[in-house]
Amino acid sequence: MSDTIPCLLSPWSEWSDCSVTCGKGMRTRQRMLKSAAELGDCNEELEQAEKCMLPECPIDCELTEWSQWSECNTSCGKGHMIRTRMIKVEPQFGGTACPETVQRSKCRVRKCLRGPGMEKRRWKEAR
Repeated sequence: MSDTIPCLLSPWSEWSDCSVTCGKGMRTRQRMLKSAAELGDCNEELEQAEKCMLPECPIDCELTEWSQWSECNTSCGKGHMIRTRMIKVEPQFGGTACPETVQRSKCRVRKCLRGPGMEKRRWKEAR
């Protein structure tokens, strides 16, 4: 009969914090070998790992680049033009909200003529 000395192990440590601050991660715990390894074979595991799950990570809004500005919406006088961008990723789990997706800008095209032929008449009078 051989004298094998049983492994002397410390208690397991507390589980570590999850390896992530949100979403899926891992955590570990350890224990120490108290007896000298030479005294016997000790095949006990000294570290354990397990999955941990924290609340979902926030997902911020993502947008495409701005489009080109549209043509001015009038052919003469004051008008406006717009440009747009699309939402690529909707915000979730408290992520940052989407900013505006449409912008307007004033534009001015040449002055509108009062009525047909007004310019010509003025020009004749001036001569």
